[in-house]
Amino acid sequence: MKTVYDVAQLLRKHGIIVYLGKRQYDIEMMEYEVTELFKHNILDREIFATARSILKQELIKEQRKNSSLN
Repeated sequence: MKTVYDVAQLLRKHGIIVYLGKRQYDIEMMEYEVTELFKHNILDREIFATARSILKQELIKEQRKNSSLN
């Protein structure tokens, strides 16, 4: 798993499709869903940590991009 798309595919395997219309919101919701799957012992710690790391990095990039537009 290396990209946000990979995390989205992981969620899709568990029947979760995230699309809110704005990339930043999508990433935040994916992070929430990954955390919930981990809390319910559906994801193991390694997959959770990898997915969360990817999402955090992308969220920071997206926030920087959005703040530079304002």
